[in-house]
Amino acid sequence: MRFRPVPADTTPEAQRVLLDIYRRMTPQRRLDLACEMSDYLRATVTSGVRARHPEYTERQVHLAVTRLMVGEKLFRQAFPGVEIAP
Repeated sequence: MRFRPVPADTTPEAQRVLLDIYRRMTPQRRLDLACEMSDYLRATVTSGVRARHPEYTERQVHLAVTRLMVGEKLFRQAFPGVEIAP
């Protein structure tokens, strides 16, 4: 059984239509769409970090975004000793 979350503001019919659209896409189009969504998410997270920490350098923004995107455990393994607030 696969878990498919439906946003609270989406009707079951709208969800069915959306899934049908995805199913009719070529694999390449689905991959392109996933990459676009990933880029938008990263841009949104980056904007949030910049809004919370206008004093951060580009490197600090990058590190804070990385921490949020990969999680605390992996961030600590990749950047031991780096203290940055997301």
